[in-house]
Order: sequence, then C-alpha cells, then structure tokens
Amino acid sequence: MATSTPPRARDAAARTYFPTDDTRDDLVDFARLLHESSVAPHSGAALRAPDGSERPIPEELYAILEQVADALANGSGVTVAPNDMQMTTQQAADFLGVSRPTLIKYLEDGTIPFDKRGRHRRVLLRDVVAFQEEFRVSRRAALREMARGTQALERQQAASAGA
Repeated sequence: MATSTPPRARDAAARTYFPTDDTRDDLVDFARLLHESSVAPHSGAALRAPDGSERPIPEELYAILEQVADALANGSGVTVAPNDMQMTTQQAADFLGVSRPTLIKYLEDGTIPFDKRGRHRRVLLRDVVAFQEEFRVSRRAALREMARGTQALERQQAASAGA
C-alpha cells in the first residue's frame, strides 16, 4: 500500500521566477509541448520527476503549468505566492498599480480589509486580488454601459439626420 507523504515544507514567502538565457529555448519548447499535447489534461496528465517516477496531476494544475510555461517562454517573470501572504501597503499599491495614498483611501473606507500592527497596516494578498477582480468586473460593466449609450446616441443621431 502506498503511503502519501506531506509536501515538503517550503518558504511561505512569495518567490518570483525569471527565465534565463540558458533555459529560454527549453521553456519555449516546453510551452509548445504543453499546448500540442495529444493527451487531454483530464485523461491523465502526469508530472515526471527527475527520478523517473510519474505523479498524476489535476487538470487545473496542468492549466496553471501552461500559463507559467507561456509566461516564462515569453520572457516574463512569474511570482508564486501563498494567498494568505501579508503585504505592506506599498507592496499592495504596486501590485494594483495605484499610488500608496490611493490604496490608503481604499483601506480607510473599508473597500479592502487590513490589519494594523502598531502604526503599520498590512493587507492579505487574497484581499488585494479580490479587490482587483471586483474592480475589473465593475470597470467592464461600466464600459459596456457606455458602449450601449454611445450606440443609442448614434442611432438617435442617424434617425434625426434621416428625418
């Protein structure tokens, strides 16, 4: 009977990976292989360890590997971080692409939850990501509404020009 062992303890901090010039061609080939694989992920994707042993991987992990391989093959870095990682306000602002004062406004008005340790605010990565997603969804909805308004205005102008 096989016994499962817990995953190796890893540093809980975020780690960013960048492709090197030495591995670039291998990464491009690997990304291409993942996309061209004739084996569908749900039908038995597996990860082969350096010792030759194979371990089945879930479809979601296969999709994640595709994204990581694509990013690295395109020369981008990839950051792996636990969802419960605490961030400084500057890190969170940088992540969102906003100024630190703007982030502080979001914190103070309750839009993004935070903990305050002494004088320092800390936010969880998962809360920053949730805010980012909510903001993206509301921005898309606003853009769709603006497009509908523009189309209605164009129809109204066309109708009045033809009258």
